[in-house]
Amino acid sequence: MAQQVWKYVWVTLIIVIALQLCSQQQAGHAEEAAVEDKKEDRLVLSPPPLPPSLSFAGEPVPLDVPDVAERLDRELLVNSYLHATTLLGLKRMQRYVPEIRALLRENGVPEDFVYLALAESLFGHVTSPAGAAGFWQLMPETARGYGLVVNGEVDERFHVQKATLAAVRYLKTAHERFGSWTNAAASYNRGMSGLNRALERQGVTSYYDLYLNDETSRYMFRILALKEILGNPDKYGFALSEASGYRPLPSRPLTVSATIPDLPAFALEQGINYKTLRLYNPWVKSYRLTVPQGREYVLELPE
Repeated sequence: MAQQVWKYVWVTLIIVIALQLCSQQQAGHAEEAAVEDKKEDRLVLSPPPLPPSLSFAGEPVPLDVPDVAERLDRELLVNSYLHATTLLGLKRMQRYVPEIRALLRENGVPEDFVYLALAESLFGHVTSPAGAAGFWQLMPETARGYGLVVNGEVDERFHVQKATLAAVRYLKTAHERFGSWTNAAASYNRGMSGLNRALERQGVTSYYDLYLNDETSRYMFRILALKEILGNPDKYGFALSEASGYRPLPSRPLTVSATIPDLPAFALEQGINYKTLRLYNPWVKSYRLTVPQGREYVLELPE
């Protein structure tokens, strides 16, 4: 009787062990399958291909020069993987690009310069640590030199139309000096005198032949990368419907020829609030708007 009991115990143990081994084997196969599935589902990152050719303002980029191709490749790689920044740029472009392009075109400056403004500010009303401000990142004295008002109450560097026209004047002057829109764009970062000194000292005539500081060396290639990526978003995996972009804000102009001592109260009289007044007129910087004798400002108000 005892022998039969032990026999039964041993058979049971053998069956249990066999079942455990079988279960472990199946789990191992399942784990291997899961790993394979993860491999298939994993995010694969790859660099964007260089375009076969590229130009800026009708001027070809010499991609046959190795360092030129590599500098462009760097900026394409950096900017094509700045997903949030690139999407924000695409959204803002829908609001601002049509107006800026029209101003450039009407004043004889190639429309590609819209990407210079984008590279400078991402179409944000920002101020740099050095004090440059607005879409075109103009310094205070430079802005005043081109006829913009910059004081404690008004900063027209944030006035899209006026700042764009100031940048147009600079770029046309630079183009006359260098005979090249590419050099004119590079001088927007380096300064006309600084770029001219570098060209003369190195005995060349093209930005692409210059050995420069890192910021200016990358400057044109960032503009080119933004033109390529934001001009061809689908090619680089950015899908943004027109409805997802920021639409232009419909407005009506109101000419002001007398000082407004209390802008919040004035806004309420117009059926809006001070916040809305500032959003529609980012060049207004105070609670007061002083209008000098013989001058006037045009405020934009919601339709």
